[in-house]
Amino acid sequence: MTDIFKPLSSHRQAHAEGVIWDDMAGLVRWTDIATSQLFSYDPATGVVTDRKLPARLCCFALTHQPGVLLLALEKQLARYDTRDGTLHVLEDVEPDLPGTRTNDGRCDRGGNFIFGTLNERGPEKVASFWRYTHDGRLDRLALPKAAITNSICFSPDGETMYFTDSPTAQIMACDYDAATGDIDRIRVFAQLEEGIEPDGSTIDAEGFLWNAQWGGSRVLRYAPDGRVDAVIDLPARQPSCVTFAGTALDRMVVTSAHKGLKDTVIADEPVNGAIFIGTPPRGRGLPEARYGHGSGA
Repeated sequence: MTDIFKPLSSHRQAHAEGVIWDDMAGLVRWTDIATSQLFSYDPATGVVTDRKLPARLCCFALTHQPGVLLLALEKQLARYDTRDGTLHVLEDVEPDLPGTRTNDGRCDRGGNFIFGTLNERGPEKVASFWRYTHDGRLDRLALPKAAITNSICFSPDGETMYFTDSPTAQIMACDYDAATGDIDRIRVFAQLEEGIEPDGSTIDAEGFLWNAQWGGSRVLRYAPDGRVDAVIDLPARQPSCVTFAGTALDRMVVTSAHKGLKDTVIADEPVNGAIFIGTPPRGRGLPEARYGHGSGA
């Protein structure tokens, strides 16, 4: 199925992540963590634009104000207005752990921003999953410590949260209460092959989970019972995140990365680090949940 997924531009990213469809703006947005850049792609014109940020941007969320994003910079949460470039720091993240940075994240169905951190200094499980509530309180979720948090997404009814510690090669699930942040019944949802790590995920309108598999050159669709339902093979070694896009949410965008690959591999396989767009074999997306109440930021 690689013939239906093509790079959307000639851009190649060292570590593209966090891709989201911004339905208010009609843009696909993503970050290159390695270069501290926020990118956007306009499918109507084919134009890709980028903005340089003062620190590595690891993930972000839409808000209910057009053009305003909630950023998870490497050690801070910040409000960022893409219209005039103003940035306002909201909260420090794990200031007592200088070896960690933020990583994957997205909003739950109640408008709270759920994100995790990553240990940059080794494999020790010192990173956490966090909840920045829509009224501005930062709380740690009662989930196991991790080395590399990833795959954060929520069932259509918001009552199941999916997540992973990527080196475990397992996608986990738990019962989740968006009103309180309470967690229950932590369980294994899917087991990946050895040497392949689950990276970013999204949930479609049928409640199926799509996961970009780092080291696996593919995106998998999992049924709610954890069964593999569909596979999209990609010509890039390190797919990193996935989202549905377009007014009908029937297109799919997949980021990838060339970080960590040998120079010879990057030269021989120049599609590594591309942002891919295509039509999945089945499934449509859900509108991305936005941070805050309906009129807030």
